[in-house]
Amino acid sequence: MKKSGFTILELLVVISVLVILIGIAIPRFKGMQDAGKIAQAKSELKTMQTAVESYYMNQSPMAYPASSPTLGGSTLATTTPQIINSTPPYDPFGATTTTEYKYVFTTPYYVIGSVGTGTDLSTLGVNTVTGVVTKATGNLCVTNAVSGC
Repeated sequence: MKKSGFTILELLVVISVLVILIGIAIPRFKGMQDAGKIAQAKSELKTMQTAVESYYMNQSPMAYPASSPTLGGSTLATTTPQIINSTPPYDPFGATTTTEYKYVFTTPYYVIGSVGTGTDLSTLGVNTVTGVVTKATGNLCVTNAVSGC
């Protein structure tokens, strides 16, 4: 009488197929996560830009906020109308879950940036003569400058 069951060879084939399928799925999942973070960052950057422009319109005389590492939570949360509440949007690509978007103001231009798929925001800035934004590859940004984002 023959017992029914899987042989060791059949089990190895099934395990091999599963490993191949997992190897294909994981990079695609990572790509979908990055695409979701990029969409979130772009949306939040536009909201921050709207808040900065609102701040500018409601100052007398009109002025943009000074450069600040905590622009969203401190400066923009106190503007009228309030577009950003006391808990600012955090950069989904930030080093921590409470890393704010970087804001750089150099008269007359500003730029708000996210690390994005890049490595850091150390080069983020605006040339005041040409109005061109400087940033690292992979960074996301919005600006009132001429070009660069």
